[in-house]
Amino acid sequence: METLFVEARYAGSIDISKIKDKKLPSKLGLATTVQFLDYLDKIKGYLEKKGKIIFLEKGKHLYLGQVLGCSQSSVKELSRKVDAYLYIGDGRFHPIGIALKTHKPVFTFNPLSNEFKKIEKGDIERIKMKRKAQMMKFYSSKEIGVIISTKPRQNKFKEAIELKKRFPDKNFYFILFDTIDYPQLENFNFIESWINTACPRIEEDIKVINIEHIR
Repeated sequence: METLFVEARYAGSIDISKIKDKKLPSKLGLATTVQFLDYLDKIKGYLEKKGKIIFLEKGKHLYLGQVLGCSQSSVKELSRKVDAYLYIGDGRFHPIGIALKTHKPVFTFNPLSNEFKKIEKGDIERIKMKRKAQMMKFYSSKEIGVIISTKPRQNKFKEAIELKKRFPDKNFYFILFDTIDYPQLENFNFIESWINTACPRIEEDIKVINIEHIR
């Protein structure tokens, strides 16, 4: 089946004067989703006039400054150059992903509400503690369920099978999904610990450990 992806660009106005530039460090990486990409040049120019040094990268994405929910390669490439990141967009999902990937401060500007905020360290620490708890549970568990996605670019079947070789003392059960239906996992009540090989951000929704965290 062929898939057509249609970009949805925001066509409204943005009041960039609401960005609190005085709270931002001097070296900044800019990031946004495809909706607000058309405004990055304007925001970059505005911040540079305020004395900021702005960096943009493409990474594995189509556009400079673009981030996806499951990929922050564009900002990761900037980690040695910047002191912090400024995310343009609504919601916390993407900026939290940037903070987890880069381990640097992340500020956010919501063009729809004009809110300017900073992602709190406590928000990131809670996710890290949850991740640590899931790791400990995995190492102490015998019955392991492995979530495998059939979606393009999310399928890590080979990596999942490799787990069985790395941990021969555990029993592995491989569960394939197209769209992951969380309630269906409850049918496997004998599973002690779940490993996710699909979108890495799933770990924030359910009690799973991402495969890349297993050492």
